[in-house]
Amino acid sequence: MKPDMFKQPVFILVGLGFPAEVRSVMDAYRHLVEWPAALRDNAHSVALKACGAALRGEIEAETARGLFAAFAEKHDLLAPETNVIAASRLRRDRDPHVR
Repeated sequence: MKPDMFKQPVFILVGLGFPAEVRSVMDAYRHLVEWPAALRDNAHSVALKACGAALRGEIEAETARGLFAAFAEKHDLLAPETNVIAASRLRRDRDPHVR
């Protein structure tokens, strides 16, 4: 496993609420860099610095993962894991009354 890979991905909502897996420090870093400047706050700054430090090998990838997940939670970006999403879609497809 590459040193910047997370043991477990962080599932976030992107775009119009589509789930995305963030599997590595580089993935997290990209999402943070693309975050609108007007919405950046202390949680963003801490997560971005942590990802940078992890990419340089100064801290563990899991430390950066935790700070990225905290940022995502603060901004209501955390998504249910994809198997939960798939199960709810399957249930909805089987029962038209389920929304």
